Amino acid sequence: MPSRNQLDLFGTDEPERFDEDAPTVYYHGDPDRVRARVLRLIAEARAAETVPWDDDDLRLFRKIVPQMVRWLPDDEARQLCFDFEEEIRRLLAA
Repeated sequence: MPSRNQLDLFGTDEPERFDEDAPTVYYHGDPDRVRARVLRLIAEARAAETVPWDDDDLRLFRKIVPQMVRWLPDDEARQLCFDFEEEIRRLLAA
């Protein structure tokens, strides 16, 4: 019989710790670093004729860019998200 301090390895009395459907949240407190990172991604996309990232990276960037820009002023955040998505649409159409 396990002690009260030891978790049951196969028991269900422990709640699920990881929700795979939970949104990924990007936390970063420095707006200058966030801005620089997003601008680098946009520049990389603009310089490319086809998507410069593999499917996993593209999915990650499309998920975290809108979260990253939350650290920026609203107008700038909307513009950067728009610019990034426009480049992705252009690349995917190529």
